[in-house]
Amino acid sequence: MSQELPPVSGPLKILSITAQKPHSTGSGVYLTELVQAFHRKGCRQAVLAGICRDDSVCFPDSVSFYPVYYQSEQLPFPICGMSDEMPYKSTRYQDLTPEMTEQFFTAFRASLNRALAEFQPDLILCHHLYLLTALARETTLASSSNESSDFRPKVAGICHGSDLRQFKKNPLARDYIREQIRNLDTIWCLHQEQKQEILRLFQCSPEKVKILGTGYNSQIFKKTAEKAPKKEELPKNSPVLSSDSGSIRLIFAGKLSEKKGVKSLLRSLRLLPPDLAKRLTLTLAGGWGNEQEFQEIRQLADQSRGCPCPVDFPGRLSQTELARQMNQSDLFILPSFYEGLPLVLIEALACGLRPICTDLPGIRPWMDENMSGHGILFVKPPVMENEDEPDAASLPAFEAELAAAVAQAAQAAFSLPENLDASLQNLSWDGLCRRLLDDMTEQAV
Repeated sequence: MSQELPPVSGPLKILSITAQKPHSTGSGVYLTELVQAFHRKGCRQAVLAGICRDDSVCFPDSVSFYPVYYQSEQLPFPICGMSDEMPYKSTRYQDLTPEMTEQFFTAFRASLNRALAEFQPDLILCHHLYLLTALARETTLASSSNESSDFRPKVAGICHGSDLRQFKKNPLARDYIREQIRNLDTIWCLHQEQKQEILRLFQCSPEKVKILGTGYNSQIFKKTAEKAPKKEELPKNSPVLSSDSGSIRLIFAGKLSEKKGVKSLLRSLRLLPPDLAKRLTLTLAGGWGNEQEFQEIRQLADQSRGCPCPVDFPGRLSQTELARQMNQSDLFILPSFYEGLPLVLIEALACGLRPICTDLPGIRPWMDENMSGHGILFVKPPVMENEDEPDAASLPAFEAELAAAVAQAAQAAFSLPENLDASLQNLSWDGLCRRLLDDMTEQAV
């Protein structure tokens, strides 16, 4: 039976926890935006995160920050990344030795105990159903049992998808993680398919697992004057894109890695009709962690080596700059081999782009339910091995379908759904924050 939210006097106190950088990758944006939304709701907050000493963090001034420093004497290795390829120097969980794992536990347990003693949260909100979340529950339980007061915080987890992939492919502390995760007070997940996978992997009570979805920043991601003519200014059934002789601007945003489908995307460009390829430009916005893989991507993007269109590499962008780039583009593409629920699809739609996305579990049903008429073109994924590694023999067919989707999106008439604004309003971070707090309140009744 899940623990009720403890009675509080004054603003709710929330401690958010992640083992990695709080402003990088999709889960980092998710954490940061939730912190901002909780701040607007008047909650008191603290954040505990794994960073390097030269990293900067950006939270409201009232938010207490408890850093755990990697590449330090206490934790002498790069940041543990939930994905095997991170957009910064990182350590794969599968490469942790017993000594490194113990160093991880020692460093994070010390900061957790300090945060529990000083901040005394009502709710501990852990991002990723993995090693640190398991440690957070164990540490909080031990701290609560040693307290003579009524200090009994609720411990909840948010699933981002990459954690389930890590749990399935990596035997590290699997029994320990399963036992702690299944006994969390609440688990929030992205969509129905993910809920079923959580129930299967952790054998937890179905009542504990709630569908929360994702959100987006409506103040940043929106159509601006930089966009081509608005829908109401176009003739009926007119394509959003330029005329047959105009340029077509395609953008990708995410980690520049093979598992995000970037290599397949670049190979698919070679399969486009020549008259279409010559009008295309591609922007690959994002950072990378594997230098060799990045150089292989650069070679595939080299026009002197056969790439049929210019490819721009602006690097990792701020949300404001990404929104600006989106508003200067026509199509968005996410050919990833593994995703939870990519909020970048919502951001692209909010900026007026037609998205193309791999048809991964849970994404299409969630979009159909929450953004009717979204117009996303879905591409059947390749056969996968070991969760996130494509079978090489199935890549040519996948890349041919990617090329066909780009051609269809470039030539077919497309207008944004009439109910887009109403749908987007429900998907704001404030809306997501409200759903989470309402759910907690219901459980406490």
